[in-house]
Amino acid sequence: MLLLFWRTLLSGLILLPFAMAIGPRISMRAVRDQALFGIMAVFLYLGGFALAIEQKVPTGLVALISDLLPLAVAALSQPFLGERLTAQQWTGTAIAVGGVLIVSFDSLSFGTAPVWAYGLTVGSMLVFAVASVLHRRRRTQHMPVHQSLCIQTLMGSALFGLCALTQGSLAPPMTRDFAIGMVWLVLIATFLAYAVYYTSLRLFPVHAR
Repeated sequence: MLLLFWRTLLSGLILLPFAMAIGPRISMRAVRDQALFGIMAVFLYLGGFALAIEQKVPTGLVALISDLLPLAVAALSQPFLGERLTAQQWTGTAIAVGGVLIVSFDSLSFGTAPVWAYGLTVGSMLVFAVASVLHRRRRTQHMPVHQSLCIQTLMGSALFGLCALTQGSLAPPMTRDFAIGMVWLVLIATFLAYAVYYTSLRLFPVHAR
């Protein structure tokens, strides 16, 4: 939780001046909507996986379940968005899932985690799938990615901070490894990954994920 707190806090603070200076005026309704997405796509998604790994769910299994996100999004796109998949698209999705299984097979194990931790992993993936569909459904109210991601990460940092406080101090480890990890998590895993994903949601049908 401490790692996720600093990841999301630094991401939000770096984006904040750009969100305030560049783009349309941010309304309270937009803040509310993006805060909800922050709870789902940042706090519940990342936090759920982190807690599952903390409970000894093998990382290979966590990665496999995370990689099944496109299948969940495809299944939800028809009832929520009316985006019906063609036979070719279902075939492509099946091939992609098969590829994920092949790549992940050697690292799969079930470990000794409690049953609820495995369910938490699946639930976290499904929460992000629902957030993706809702994000696409509200496309008429989209704001620039740097503004939406700023609100989402700051919302996530507030919740991760509360969780981290129950485990001890919010002070970051003053180590070189922690600093390098933060650079990677903020610039690549947050800015690049989320920006590409949300931009794709805006430009393409949701089942193309």
